[in-house]
Amino acid sequence: MPVASKVFRSGTVLVAATLSLTLLTACGNGGEAAPVSPDAVGAASDEVTVPVTAATTEIVDAGAEPRAVVRFRPAQGTRQEARLVTTASVQQQIDEQAPQDVSSPVLTMPLTALVTQGASDSTGATTVDLTLGELSTPDEATDEALAPATGSHAGFTMNLSGAITALRLRPDPDAQNKARAMIEQAFYQAVYRTVAFPEQPIGVGAEWKIRQQVMGAVAVDQVTTAKLVARDGNRLTVDVLVEQTPTSAVFQLPNGAGALNVDSFALRGEGNVVIDLSVPLPVAGAISAEGSQSFSDPSDTMHLRQITSERVEWAG
Repeated sequence: MPVASKVFRSGTVLVAATLSLTLLTACGNGGEAAPVSPDAVGAASDEVTVPVTAATTEIVDAGAEPRAVVRFRPAQGTRQEARLVTTASVQQQIDEQAPQDVSSPVLTMPLTALVTQGASDSTGATTVDLTLGELSTPDEATDEALAPATGSHAGFTMNLSGAITALRLRPDPDAQNKARAMIEQAFYQAVYRTVAFPEQPIGVGAEWKIRQQVMGAVAVDQVTTAKLVARDGNRLTVDVLVEQTPTSAVFQLPNGAGALNVDSFALRGEGNVVIDLSVPLPVAGAISAEGSQSFSDPSDTMHLRQITSERVEWAG
């Protein structure tokens, strides 16, 4: 039996989790995204920095006058209270076996953000530290696993366009691996839905495309079409449409266990986000995405089909 087939049978949940995480990896501006495994994060008590891939923007319509260049410049010392809610659903089926639900529960994550370095013309970077509040899900057992993570830290760096260039994770040493993996996935989802603004002046009605490659087990090209639908001073409301297509026809299984053919892969999502340029995190909004994927082993004797969905919500 081919190696890939053995992995399908013995490591179904691992394959599903890896594939779903591929859909949720980070974006931004920097080096290749390198998802950190729960074990790798758990092995170190110090902060782990995850670079994220570069985002480029292209204006389709500059919008109405007056137009201005949109830039993020939250001042050093700025504090913000926010709530991040993430959902990640994965339904999968191997051949004619019974369908499996390997979803993560809805995670509510209160955050306190502190701008530790404000952007300037010379640096162009804003550094933000995040402190996690009491995390919760609809599942009591999961909440118990998450409890030690309360008070953990994370952070990110973003440039003047709003694109995140690095994600930092610093879990509490007592946090369980399950909790660390859920927190990591939630942040990847949030980073992945970041809106980067173009360098050129734009006005209400402006439309632009944000292009980036999401690096993971399956390399994915993502195109986000953003439209500025309202602006009141520093407060901007942006509608977004997200679409993904794979750049590779092969999915490399973890730990050198072989490869799977990517027979089909699609993801599409939409929503809106409300941004205040004086604070580092979105103040409101929700973006949902749904996708379907199918994979087979090289001998075409085993097939995996997945239906995925995810949602990111922000509230003040």
